[in-house]
Amino acid sequence: MKKRCCRPYAIGYINRETLLIMPLTFMNNSGAIFNYSSLSKHTKNEIIVICDTLDLPQGTIRIKKGGSSAGHNGLKSLMAHLLDREFIRIYVGIGRPIPPETVVEYVLRAPQEEGEQEMIKKGIDEATIAVIDLINGKSLMEVIRANNRKVTP
Repeated sequence: MKKRCCRPYAIGYINRETLLIMPLTFMNNSGAIFNYSSLSKHTKNEIIVICDTLDLPQGTIRIKKGGSSAGHNGLKSLMAHLLDREFIRIYVGIGRPIPPETVVEYVLRAPQEEGEQEMIKKGIDEATIAVIDLINGKSLMEVIRANNRKVTP
């Protein structure tokens, strides 16, 4: 069996002060990247996590700070490794599967339904703008007010 990558995470830079980190571990162990000394110096106030959620319609985002994992294994892992849950999360809605498709099948497959890929891309684009707003100094409350609203079809 071939390993996915020998590094635990990939890094990209927006500017000198901003790192984009994508864990290359399995999602259920994404918090393990904070065991590495180059990342352990970052505080919860410097972390913005972007993740999918079944609890929002496709194309919708929701931003919050703190809270539970809501059953999301990647967030559980981050909370366990950070020993804290007070970091910013940007949830990108992917909707729920239509039975008989299981949740596991749904989240692991590529978008297939007509318009599904475009809606998810819309959510990713909105999450990207929210991250850029936060990086550029907009307050968390301002970004939350601008983004945490229902999408009307």
